[in-house]
Amino acid sequence: MYAKDHLPPHFHAVYNDDEAMFSIETGNVIQGDLPRKQIRLVKAWVELHREELMENYTLLQQEVGSFKKIKPLM
Repeated sequence: MYAKDHLPPHFHAVYNDDEAMFSIETGNVIQGDLPRKQIRLVKAWVELHREELMENYTLLQQEVGSFKKIKPLM
C-alpha cells in the first residue's frame, strides 16, 4: 500500500518478478498478474484480514504515517 494512492482501495502483492494489484473489497486482481497458486493464497489472506487492510488503507490515505502490521497467511 502507498500513501495517497488512487481508488478503489487496494494493495500490491509481489511474487518473484510478478506483481499484481488486488481489490480489498473483493480480493480480485485489478491489474497485473501472479501465478495461480499465489493468487489463491492472497485471496485467502484478504478474506482473513479485510478489515485490517481497510484500516491500513484509510490510515495511509490520511497520511497518518503509520499502519498496523498484518500477519502473513503462513
